Amino acid sequence: MKINSIMVPDPITITENASIQEAIEVMKINSIRHLPVVSKGNKLEGFITLADLKQGLIPSMIGELTLTDLIIKNPIVVGPNDDIEVAAQLIYKHKIGGMPVVKNHKLVGIITATDILRTFIDMMGFLNASSRIDLVVGDKPGSFKNVLQIINENGGDIINVGMTAQKPSKREYYFRLSPCNTEVIRQALEKDGYRVLNAMD
Repeated sequence: MKINSIMVPDPITITENASIQEAIEVMKINSIRHLPVVSKGNKLEGFITLADLKQGLIPSMIGELTLTDLIIKNPIVVGPNDDIEVAAQLIYKHKIGGMPVVKNHKLVGIITATDILRTFIDMMGFLNASSRIDLVVGDKPGSFKNVLQIINENGGDIINVGMTAQKPSKREYYFRLSPCNTEVIRQALEKDGYRVLNAMD
């Protein structure tokens, strides 16, 4: 999935000439926490966060700081055609809440940790009624295919599959299913030698 499919296009922006108070007001009115700073032609000049603004508010009142002092001049950016995995990795690695999306040095959008989390939740179907089977598949050739067949033959309609990053022999798989009787599936899997860790209707 590409970033342009989940980013906020044409985000609200501000210029370096604005005051800290004005930037805070823009964020407050629009319920946002990140504000790209642009110049003529929508060229990205920097990035500012609500946390940065709050830290600078008091000093600015006594004339020590301006918005320019708080702007992140060379923010981490991504392109609209990058995979969302790239954005997720950058946000996690650098412990940031969001970043500008740039094409040819021009701002085209913004993506935040909330956007990525919402996409993940949608993909995993967490907010929809579902059942779940967690098990260790093992590393025997054909085991995964066999598990899929057992689940299917016993009334399980697989929505998605997640797994841990352990060695194949110990890797845990999480099968999210359309609502069903998981006990029947559990029994069929255990009968075939698989270790079921959890089953939820």
